[in-house]
Amino acid sequence: MTAPHPGPEPTEVRSALAAAAEYALFAPSVFNTQPWRWRISSGGVLALRADAGRQLHRTDPHRRLLLVSCGAALHHARLALAVAGYRAEVVRFPDDADPDLLAEITIVGRQDPDPEQLRQHQAAGRRRTDRRAFDDRPVPETVLHRLRRVVEAEGAFLHLVRPDQMPMLAVATANAAAAELEDPAYRSELRQWTTRPSERRDGVPASVAVRPAPRRVPIRDHTLGGDPGLEAGPGTDRGAAYLILFGRGDTPAGLLTGGEALSALLLTAVAEGLATAPLSDPIELDWPRWLLRNLLADVGEPYLVVRVGFCADSGPLPGTPRRQPADVIEYTDPT
Repeated sequence: MTAPHPGPEPTEVRSALAAAAEYALFAPSVFNTQPWRWRISSGGVLALRADAGRQLHRTDPHRRLLLVSCGAALHHARLALAVAGYRAEVVRFPDDADPDLLAEITIVGRQDPDPEQLRQHQAAGRRRTDRRAFDDRPVPETVLHRLRRVVEAEGAFLHLVRPDQMPMLAVATANAAAAELEDPAYRSELRQWTTRPSERRDGVPASVAVRPAPRRVPIRDHTLGGDPGLEAGPGTDRGAAYLILFGRGDTPAGLLTGGEALSALLLTAVAEGLATAPLSDPIELDWPRWLLRNLLADVGEPYLVVRVGFCADSGPLPGTPRRQPADVIEYTDPT
């Protein structure tokens, strides 16, 4: 019989929770807003809060993408604790009167991480949103099955867009982009998050934006006709797989879970040698989102589209900035 792991000491718990919150800085977020904050209490609880000041009020008025982003950060924190050998209990939305309090994590013991968690954890530092074109190599069926499995393990679902559905996905995305670009408030919000001072360490800099080019599904113009740092490259996206991440309902709890599943999906894809690019354009407006529901045969609510594949350009991809831990993590007891 295996002897039980002894429980961690309070100072060890505090250090582990801080490391998990810091690791969560790697998580993806809409426009790289990083719309979360962490609070570590003297009782050994790591609380995840939505940062309402970082909500995209025009692009994301109902906080769907904010919650998905925070869910990705929550999964990153859970993953960091698991790989460090801790068993954690997570309570989501613990206070109905405080909707910005999204989750509380408590270390309840020790455990041995499984190989899947180790692979995901190692991939976080390599993960980038790659907006360049992917090549003609198809994503293997075994990998797509693995991606579906890790998403379902997190409580969400994955739909592979079929070839006959690709025109509708392309139309939904193109129409969403066109409608948003006609909106001065959207253009102002996009500029706000794509022309950030470097000391803010957030947003989407021009260095990771891609010059417009013919694509199977359009890519958002992050520079509004400016000078992107990357070319689309020689690929055509013909081998790319387009995956719709979805859940049973459009609720805060469902969206947070969807973000946790998104994190697991992206990290597993990177561990498998794939490039990844979340696409939120068709989720941001009602009519394109309705079209995506049709692609799902109305069995669920779409949370995000993710393009995965093999990048045709082997050149290095710049990273996006991340906020400093001191800007995101606070302590109720400063000692």
